[in-house]
Amino acid sequence: MRLTGSLEEEVTEKLRRLPGKTGFYYENLVTGERAAYHEDERMMAASVIKLFVMTEAFVRFEDGTLNPDRIIRMKREDCVPSCGALTYLHDGIEVTVLDLVTLMIIFSDNTATNVLINLLGIEEINRTIRRMGYRDTVLQRKMYDTEKSKRGIQNYITAAETGRLLREMYQGRLVSRQASEKMISILKNQQLCSKIPFYLQALPEEPEIAHKTGEDCGITHDVGIVYAKQPFVVCYCGNDTDTPAYERVMAETSLWLYHRNSEVRV
Repeated sequence: MRLTGSLEEEVTEKLRRLPGKTGFYYENLVTGERAAYHEDERMMAASVIKLFVMTEAFVRFEDGTLNPDRIIRMKREDCVPSCGALTYLHDGIEVTVLDLVTLMIIFSDNTATNVLINLLGIEEINRTIRRMGYRDTVLQRKMYDTEKSKRGIQNYITAAETGRLLREMYQGRLVSRQASEKMISILKNQQLCSKIPFYLQALPEEPEIAHKTGEDCGITHDVGIVYAKQPFVVCYCGNDTDTPAYERVMAETSLWLYHRNSEVRV
């Protein structure tokens, strides 16, 4: 059920004031009501593409072709700058594949992501993305591949397709119920919490939030499941925008949606 009332109007008005491209998708996971703004607009993905890398890893765990406890010995040549922890630890540290998935999500670790992409394969990840029916989402390069980036080779998502992925995860239908529950448990441990959770984490009830951020120059995203009385999916995606202004919108709108979905309905 698509909302056409005050919710969509309120959010749309805030997003229209922002420069660049902004996308928004909201869905109440109990009632099915939705609101959206440019939800099908293709956006450069930044780290939100890591949700789809995680999905492929769990496909392999589920079919038995990849052991989550397999030990990977990290090498200095695997390391790339910016987000995460592995780049700053000692050469030769050993981690499991599941550790790599966890680091990729909760710290947005780029080194962990690239090791996983090497292990899983770009074409195989994209094959799973297509098989699951995501038409506009694509992985075309590893993290911090500046050469491909300069040539305009990017990874892409949409707010709507990312919202659908999260909905299927919540419903226990992404890979399997067990895999969905494990992926949600990882997302709930997210350590980058300055957007959707900014005001929510200060509430006395401390609602659970399973989410993933994405950042780059002029790019800011946050997508997740907020466990209000009536849980909901919310996805914010922005390219070439005023990132501090959009992140304020994310924080304020998420708080408003939380209160809206926590009211007792008669």
